[in-house]
Amino acid sequence: MHDATAALIAKQPSGFALQQPFYADAAIFEREVERIFLRSWLYVGHQSQIPAKGDYFLFEIAGESLIVVRTGDNEISGMLNVCRHRGSRICLEASGRAKRFVCRYHGWTYRLNGSLSAAAYVDETFDKASYGLKRVDTKVFHGLIFVNFDSDAASFSAIAQDLDDAMIPYGLGRAKVAHKANYPIQANWKLAVENYCECYHCRAAHPEYSKYHGRALPDEETDAQLAEVMERAEQVGLTRDCLRRSWLDAGQIGTDRGFERYALLGGCLTGSRDGKPLAPLLGDLRDYDGGATDIHIGPVTFFLAYCDHVVVYRFTPRTPQTTDCEITWLINESAEEGKDYDLSALTWLWDVTTIADKEIIENNQAGVSSRFYEPGPYTEMEDFTRRFSDWYLEVIK
Repeated sequence: MHDATAALIAKQPSGFALQQPFYADAAIFEREVERIFLRSWLYVGHQSQIPAKGDYFLFEIAGESLIVVRTGDNEISGMLNVCRHRGSRICLEASGRAKRFVCRYHGWTYRLNGSLSAAAYVDETFDKASYGLKRVDTKVFHGLIFVNFDSDAASFSAIAQDLDDAMIPYGLGRAKVAHKANYPIQANWKLAVENYCECYHCRAAHPEYSKYHGRALPDEETDAQLAEVMERAEQVGLTRDCLRRSWLDAGQIGTDRGFERYALLGGCLTGSRDGKPLAPLLGDLRDYDGGATDIHIGPVTFFLAYCDHVVVYRFTPRTPQTTDCEITWLINESAEEGKDYDLSALTWLWDVTTIADKEIIENNQAGVSSRFYEPGPYTEMEDFTRRFSDWYLEVIK
């Protein structure tokens, strides 16, 4: 480990926010890319985005571009968007449908599975089989597509084993994307994640969210409501296995996961302006139980599952002080816009909440960048954020 980073970690006060260089230093950012983002399971999209053979979209992170393509009826693959001839980008459109991938530089042509099918003016000794596009490990989990750039990637099985029961009732393999939106944030990715992982700020910053969501209150103030939610869970088709789980355990690079069920308040049934349903129930759910589930997979992807829709947050670092916050709204694949749901009503809560969060996080970055900034202590309601910081310091060693 770089001596400067080691010294910084050594003097990090326990239970306090991170020191300034962790939010600004270019060398630390590069260390994060190598140690975290190129070794973790990363959510890239939902299978409904590429329903037919040849459909693809690009996923880009840390200067890398990945082609995510449906190569057959039941196969989705991730391949590096780098020609094996002289390295040109091959796909230049963010999404589309292709019969093959052709590099516009010298015409090298690849099949949908990445194998090289044609290269002009090569001699008879040239082995096309050795020059296919490089593939990354790709898994589809309940319709959600994950990739890992590491050739020795940690097995996805630990994630699947721990989260399968929590995911099954929502039937996300039978869901579709209703809407996607990106909210660029002028701040370090950790400030965005830290903000998402605590609700200490919610009552002050998010009155729309706090009106109905138990996470905006200390646990002891919602324990009774949560007990009622858990009693109704099985009746509506949800698993009762929604207890608090450990989150981002140190050393679990690439397979970080967890979930937590919490109560909705005031008779609220889902994340809407008035607490009333927004769309048809997901999966095999039979009714609303008055709760919601937070699920995370990896260090930068978070799912908020209501009974009638799921909101997916993905934070993608671009530079030491710029981050994309992409939100995807998933609904039952049978739902028709204008008939079964109103798009503006579906997206209202998390649009207004994220716009407010963007301002909060950017103000946080401005303050952290002050020459007078000193880390302050975490409160009890910032426990997830504290655990994230502890995990982060461990994995970048």
